[in-house]
Amino acid sequence: MRITVAGLGVSGVPAARALAGLGATVTVVNGSDGERPRAQAAELEPLGVTVRLGDGDTLPEGTELVVTTPGWKPTSPLFVAAEAAGVPVWGDVELAWRLRGPDSAPWLAVTGTNGKTTTVRMLAAILEAEGLRTAAVGNIGVPLVDVVLGESTDRPYDVLAVELSSYQLHWAPSVRAHSATVLNLAPDHLDWHGSMEAYAADKGRIYEGNTVACVYNVADKATEDLVRSADVEEGCRAIGFTLGTPGPSQLGVVEGILVDRAFVENRQQQAQELAEVADVTPPAPHNIANALAAAALARAFGVRPTAVRDGLRAFHPDAHRIQHIADVDGVSYIDDSKATNTHAAEASLAAYEHIVWIAGGLAKGATFDELVTKSAARLRGVVLIGADRALIREALARHAPDVPVVDLDRTDTGAMPEAVREAARLAQPGDTVLLAPACASMDMFVNYNKRGDAFADAVGELTARDR
Repeated sequence: MRITVAGLGVSGVPAARALAGLGATVTVVNGSDGERPRAQAAELEPLGVTVRLGDGDTLPEGTELVVTTPGWKPTSPLFVAAEAAGVPVWGDVELAWRLRGPDSAPWLAVTGTNGKTTTVRMLAAILEAEGLRTAAVGNIGVPLVDVVLGESTDRPYDVLAVELSSYQLHWAPSVRAHSATVLNLAPDHLDWHGSMEAYAADKGRIYEGNTVACVYNVADKATEDLVRSADVEEGCRAIGFTLGTPGPSQLGVVEGILVDRAFVENRQQQAQELAEVADVTPPAPHNIANALAAAALARAFGVRPTAVRDGLRAFHPDAHRIQHIADVDGVSYIDDSKATNTHAAEASLAAYEHIVWIAGGLAKGATFDELVTKSAARLRGVVLIGADRALIREALARHAPDVPVVDLDRTDTGAMPEAVREAARLAQPGDTVLLAPACASMDMFVNYNKRGDAFADAVGELTARDR
């Protein structure tokens, strides 16, 4: 086949390499033409792949299939041209699914606005504690195409823990998971999807064709609605998770214990202890919800309760996810730079009692009134940075007018040390200085990791004399 790959990057290069190895005639189109794309092109060209840099709009003549990397919008001229020509468009995940062998490992799939990576890594830790060969893959770690092609030569996986973004799900109509979850739904990436309805619909694709369990968030009715509208295999069950006492066919929390009333012999009258809240790091409410979702998927695959406990105990979150940096003069400094939208920031703010909040960046079309209203009582002060900080400042003026606000009129990386010093000035012993920006980072930093690193460096330099 003549196949066009849209985009290089983390998933485009493996897709092009795999397709060329399978005998396809591959052309890669990439909108940018910089040092990194040229290096990637040089890697692919010896394999017979044609790479066109600086031209992402034109559909190469004779194209029979387009394989796209996740970031390209559905309205891109390339896809408009493909549709007009009757050429199908697959995502990298769809390609991986179609390349699976007959004995490939089943997928336990995770999506949601927030918590995907943490939940997938928790799930992988639980599966490993059961003695299963697994990997956390998809929108995290090793590209899925490489994983499924490697299964035929390496020792096969027993099961895969798969993180899927809304972008990936949009272009993955054939994927059918063993079991799957939508952790939560909140407005995000609406500029890409066009509307909240379209965003939710793409998230809901993860439930299509599930064979054993569709796991939903009892506190987020929209996730249950997606389960109700999904076309699943007969016998597939709806399984809820809740921070409260679980009902039948749910997992939840009772007196500090994570319990299962879904995968027990008599779920009307019995509950199985899985782990303690203290086994989850950190034990913030939204992270307990992540643990329950991971446990539900693992239990759907037949994992024993002791493996859930052991896996959660072994799991440690990635950097920049509610990461404790240091205590200085009785004040805790927490890096949650990964909180790049209002939903994630709300969960982070709910985990602490008295907070000096460092926020701001690129809003991505978000509004902040609801977030500020819910969090106002916890705020000792706020320090604002970034391009769209005025949106947060205005919400604070409307809903928390008595909270002190420091508005740093800066969008350079050097703003972070000043922000930390100002936050330290506002904080009192027992408070938490929390970096939970509720915004993307690209106005000031390469990514949220660099933003979190800058925060940690600034905390490291903090002294009583600085204040």
